[in-house]
Amino acid sequence: MANNSVNSDEHRYSITNNISYLYQVYCSYLILFKNEDECASFLSSKLLKQGLNILARKYYQPISGWFDICGDEIDVVYYNSKFNDPPFSTQVLDMNYNTLAQHVDASNIELLAPKSPSPLITPDNSDIPMLLVKASYLNSNEGMVIGVSYHHSLMDGSAFWYFMNNWAHICKLLHVHGPHYSDFSIPYPVSFEFPSIGKLHDPTCSFEHTEYELVDASDCIRQFAPGLETTKEIRLHISVEQQQEIRQSARANDVSFTAMLCAMFWKETNRLRIKAKPAIASEMSLYTCAVNPRPQLGLLSNLCASPVMNMAAKKVVGEIAQLELSEVAQIVHNTIRRCNAEYTYSSTNFLLAQRKKELEAKRNGQNGKEAMLVYILPMALKCTVSSSRTFPIYQLDFGFGKPEYVRPPFLPYDGCMRIWPTPESFSSAECKLVNEAPIEIYITQPDYVDLSESPLLRPFFVRT
Repeated sequence: MANNSVNSDEHRYSITNNISYLYQVYCSYLILFKNEDECASFLSSKLLKQGLNILARKYYQPISGWFDICGDEIDVVYYNSKFNDPPFSTQVLDMNYNTLAQHVDASNIELLAPKSPSPLITPDNSDIPMLLVKASYLNSNEGMVIGVSYHHSLMDGSAFWYFMNNWAHICKLLHVHGPHYSDFSIPYPVSFEFPSIGKLHDPTCSFEHTEYELVDASDCIRQFAPGLETTKEIRLHISVEQQQEIRQSARANDVSFTAMLCAMFWKETNRLRIKAKPAIASEMSLYTCAVNPRPQLGLLSNLCASPVMNMAAKKVVGEIAQLELSEVAQIVHNTIRRCNAEYTYSSTNFLLAQRKKELEAKRNGQNGKEAMLVYILPMALKCTVSSSRTFPIYQLDFGFGKPEYVRPPFLPYDGCMRIWPTPESFSSAECKLVNEAPIEIYITQPDYVDLSESPLLRPFFVRT
């Protein structure tokens, strides 16, 4: 981690050298634990808070820092001598475990997640937490929920779940050895030093960066805005056998499993949407997928940053609905594959150059153009995909066993689709991730769309 200040106690970590500044939003997760052994000190707030503060101060110092807008840069500034420790709140609820589980399943973040301030980084809103925690206990001590919200500009989903496992590991050591234990190590070493990727520049390559849109500065927003239509979230379950069938189809068409899965949803939501509203057939449909470029950039997975690329493809709604599934899968596959090292460098360079133009326009009092992630723009239909199915979510163990259920945030925005692991993805007995396990899909659609009308998607509905 670089020390760029004359004051040796001050350190800075830039979030504008790796596109992180575009992700000015809090992400919230609810993690449900059951007290199977009726432990009196089950996941106590004292244990959780001590472990969190040790982790932040010893390994994740930027999380104890502040945002600072300094000319062209947005930095996280932090010190060795003072810490903005993550806010940690607790509550005790008068309900039984099953009722608590229902609140988690319904993504009741008002009850169970920490209350976050505005995530937008401005000169007047820079002293905002990087991470907030809320621990919810039951009078009966049958179980509890850890609600966590983190600022996406500092970490992406991959880095966040490594952070969570490191926190859990320290708490487990404290639980076993006592509160005065100090010989810590963490299973996932961390790095906040985003390396230069200029060496990846290929002057013979040029790209059209469809993942961004230049809009009038007055219209530029950095976070999702709800659309005009009422939406609902659908939770689907894909068994191991169903995944095997999708993989066979993917191999037959020379595409990835993710590409085939996304193609199924993109095609069918277009088809069902036209059925409900024929007038949108000639309008635009957008597919985006969050891609982790660390492997392409030669970066280790322990890099704490948000270098996520949201690769995008636009097609006419009616065209996607009429294409064969194999053809839609090829479009999705080619879109994801564009995210190579040269493309990622070009995308980052494009954003940095654009940001300089934006700041220059502001200094001159002009209302110029600003770059915005295209999936935030209004569109007739969107399929906005993020996949967390390989993250170490269910191996989380604070010393009392893995979670019963981890709830991704409910995003009430048309087309949001999350590919999510299930508790079966981790074997406590073998202490390892399971290669083959069911997965879940959380997808948000207008309330007039019935995905069960699709022969392709109907088998994924959980029958109760």
